[in-house]
Amino acid sequence: MTLIDASFKGFPGHLAPLEMSQIGEQDWSLLKGHLPFPLAVLKQSALTHNLAWMQDFCQTRGLDIAPHGKTTMSPELYRLQLQAGAWGISFATVFQASLGIRNGVERIIIANQVFQEADLDTLSNLLRQHPAVKVHFLVDSQAHIDAIERWRASRASETVFTVLIELGIDGKRTGCRDHAQAMALARSIKSTAGLRLSGIECYEGSLATCHHVHDQAAVAALMSRVQRLAKECEDEDLFECDEVLLTAGGSAIFDLVAAHLKPLLSRPVRGVLRSGCYLTHDHVHYKQMLKCVGERLQLTETLKPALEVISCVQSCPEPGLALLSMGKRDVSFDMDLPVPVWRAKLNDLATQGVPGHWEITALNDQHAYLRFDAKAPVQEHPFVGLIVGSGISHPCTTFDKWRWMPVVNNHYEVMDAVSIHF
Repeated sequence: MTLIDASFKGFPGHLAPLEMSQIGEQDWSLLKGHLPFPLAVLKQSALTHNLAWMQDFCQTRGLDIAPHGKTTMSPELYRLQLQAGAWGISFATVFQASLGIRNGVERIIIANQVFQEADLDTLSNLLRQHPAVKVHFLVDSQAHIDAIERWRASRASETVFTVLIELGIDGKRTGCRDHAQAMALARSIKSTAGLRLSGIECYEGSLATCHHVHDQAAVAALMSRVQRLAKECEDEDLFECDEVLLTAGGSAIFDLVAAHLKPLLSRPVRGVLRSGCYLTHDHVHYKQMLKCVGERLQLTETLKPALEVISCVQSCPEPGLALLSMGKRDVSFDMDLPVPVWRAKLNDLATQGVPGHWEITALNDQHAYLRFDAKAPVQEHPFVGLIVGSGISHPCTTFDKWRWMPVVNNHYEVMDAVSIHF
């Protein structure tokens, strides 16, 4: 159980500590001022929609999903994803994977290299303590294999790690750059006692431009490399697994890789997407990317934004400027600035949209600069005490600023809560 108290930003400091599971029983309403702002919240209706939408997307294509748990670092949200049918959860580090294992996740992809001795010690220990857990991690060089073998010899370890070869893209992040390198690596893995090859991994997100012709061609070229490597590894009997795992799929152009994750091999193939941001989506970056997905698939509806940061107007120091009580400590700004989406007065029964001329133009540590047209009708002006809900861009870097988030209904009444463990 997770205890929440006054040390958690956004929790009412005058109240006694509560178990996270008790949050939904408190009859809190954000529009009635029961919780202090700024506060990041999750909208229950959007979460429910997004879980069902993505599961349907995968099922209709014969694919699985292991959503990237680094997005949220929230065990409660992992459980929602697994209950909705997720095959497993992906992570970027052993530390992150350990959170999943401690909270019942049994199938894990560490979509990164694992080679430091302390991480190998930790992962080996976790696998001993949790024999039902299956972990796959990435390798992309002989130096990586050599580091694992040195560790294994120094510990006299009998741990056998299951690994995926990572294919990379010139000028981008990790991964083998050419086919010959990848095949040499596969042969080396087969001859290494402490490793077993279970599949191929890649990441296509860095190719995304939202220009359909470019994105389709770039992803097709990458996935052709994946399929060629998988076929030749099978021809040489280099896989040591019951089913071959092929995994890709960030949160931007996952529809394009989805068409290439089930090549025809003689043994079973499991195609696994790793999209993480689909669960909460956003109001800017991924909204635009999913608009492009919708265009390619001819969909009228895709994902809905579930994550908002709520603040209030704390000062209107000059015409056309209001300062909101949130800043870089509270909301993501690495891709785009937040966007105001609704407003309400304290004790209003519902929210209303914001005027089109409202714009957040800058953030300080604890302030957001809300610019507006000072010549607009006065009823369109923000005022001190006004509650403002803002959408975000890139969920990952909003989650890491909070230790908990309330889950709210469409009237901003608190129904539940999740913990966050960055």
